[in-house]
Amino acid sequence: MGGNNLETRSLIDELRPFDKTAGLFDLGHPLLNRVAESFVKAAGIGAVQAVSREAYFTATESVSGDNGGMPPGIGGSRRNRFPDLKGETNKKSVEALVKGSGKESLQWGLAAGMYSGLTYGLKEARGVHDWKNSAMAGAVTGAALALTSDDSSHEQIVQCAITGAALSTAANLLTGIF
Repeated sequence: MGGNNLETRSLIDELRPFDKTAGLFDLGHPLLNRVAESFVKAAGIGAVQAVSREAYFTATESVSGDNGGMPPGIGGSRRNRFPDLKGETNKKSVEALVKGSGKESLQWGLAAGMYSGLTYGLKEARGVHDWKNSAMAGAVTGAALALTSDDSSHEQIVQCAITGAALSTAANLLTGIF
């Protein structure tokens, strides 16, 4: 094999060019790059979270009966998340898991992409990044996330908007402290 200068590259070597300035995407505009990157990262986290939660509930139910000794609210919410998961066939169960985790993945991606895009856009429009940008982006993102639920009401949308604004403002203010 003489004269072969190919070197073995690790995953770290492959990902090294994607530093903070380059990012994972180059869609031609920093706003689009930021939204796409945030969406993809959070959607992946959402999918892993949904599958791991389902695996946990399946394991606890198989060990200790119907709801795994969980309080009624937690066990009941699990049944409502993926209602067809205990189908007659494995194919139906897998389809329900993929559909449910896909929906949750999209919700996480929507929230992260929207929040990231709004904070960037507000920073560019106002010329400063402060708690006001975070509050506005959190409120809009919270309201949009509430609209993705199956039974969204006016009260739920307002509550999610207030919660999103409060959480993002607190995160922004605490960033300098910790």
